[in-house]
Amino acid sequence: MTNSPVDLDPVNQPKAVLVLEDGTLFHGQPYGAIGTALGEAVFATGMTGYQETITDPSYARQLVVQTAPHIGNTGVNDEDAESRKIWVSGYIVRDAARRPSNWRAQRSLDEELIAQGIIGIQGVDTRAVTRHLRERGAMRAAIFSGAAAERPVDELLAQVRASAPMEGAKLAEEVSVHEAYVVEPAEHGWTGPVKHTVAALDLGIKAMTPQRFAERGVRVHVLPASATLADIRAVAPDGVFMSNGPGDPATADDQVRVLREVLDAKLPFFGICFGNQILGRALGFGTYKLRYGHRGINQPVLDRATGKVEITSQNHGFAVDAPKERISDAPEARFGRVEVSHISLNDNVVEGLRCLDVPAFSVQYHPEAAAGPHDSAYLFDRFIELMSSTPKPGAEGADQDSTHGEMQAAGSTQDKDAK
Repeated sequence: MTNSPVDLDPVNQPKAVLVLEDGTLFHGQPYGAIGTALGEAVFATGMTGYQETITDPSYARQLVVQTAPHIGNTGVNDEDAESRKIWVSGYIVRDAARRPSNWRAQRSLDEELIAQGIIGIQGVDTRAVTRHLRERGAMRAAIFSGAAAERPVDELLAQVRASAPMEGAKLAEEVSVHEAYVVEPAEHGWTGPVKHTVAALDLGIKAMTPQRFAERGVRVHVLPASATLADIRAVAPDGVFMSNGPGDPATADDQVRVLREVLDAKLPFFGICFGNQILGRALGFGTYKLRYGHRGINQPVLDRATGKVEITSQNHGFAVDAPKERISDAPEARFGRVEVSHISLNDNVVEGLRCLDVPAFSVQYHPEAAAGPHDSAYLFDRFIELMSSTPKPGAEGADQDSTHGEMQAAGSTQDKDAK
């Protein structure tokens, strides 16, 4: 089936085509580099922040459809990238800006895509693509441009269907740093003494995350995804953090094992996105793939402890399969009670977990929010409070009740119901 409501392809210019796994085609023109890009087709609903989107490691091996029609207007600069490179496998836009117009722009988005070898397509009805993916779910796809787009459709479709699915993909180690580094509070405007030290496992971390900690006086040791408990202890942290990242959480056995050791050691833990899924698995819950995921900066989430609704930044295709009752026992019984702390108001997906007997919590969304709303920035403060109130393991009084006292004080829904 071919779907190209508006044929924007001028005569004698290279062609490009987006081929979906189910045989649907969308025609357009090349954008960025020329060639073939394979990946999972997903859509992102943010109306701003395209540079942060394409440099988010969580988009590794994905073809990103921007639902906002005009992309590239503000160009690209050296400050707004969320990691060391563009991670999207391919980029799909409707109206690409002919030239950037912003005082911070240092080059055009098209130039940046070409420089980094990212294959894209423009002139596509991205609203039609989005509606198709919402009805049929995220699926394997490819962008073919230039000579590759001239091949028979049957060959193109066969190549798409032979590509690897996202289920079972182990990608965190591919996007993670290989050498540890430190982000100091003084580098981000903090003038007082360092308040805490955090060991952050980079599973696809965005640059804004350690910055949000540093702005609050927290020194962050960013460690590779392969870090062990010994590596974590070597930096003498007050808490442990696991970041966002790409791939299937069912493949993260190494990180699940490390997190269980962290929980056993009663070290305070905070996870976001992939880190939330790893906490779910460490507690004994399963994970599953969403039909088309949550990607954008306008996702409504209910904080069940406070009753407040947060507009959040999200980028995930998998979710935790945990009971949504107020309190449940973790399948890994030694970790005690756990509650689903946050819920998506769009589809009731689990958006956060809070442990009541060990000092740990997580959310599925991105509180660092670059670009995006800052409704959830309080979560960094909540983790700082948790580290402050949790006695060091082995310290006098560091019994089970005291280690999780702050978590209940932070407002568990059990306390809320008792009021």
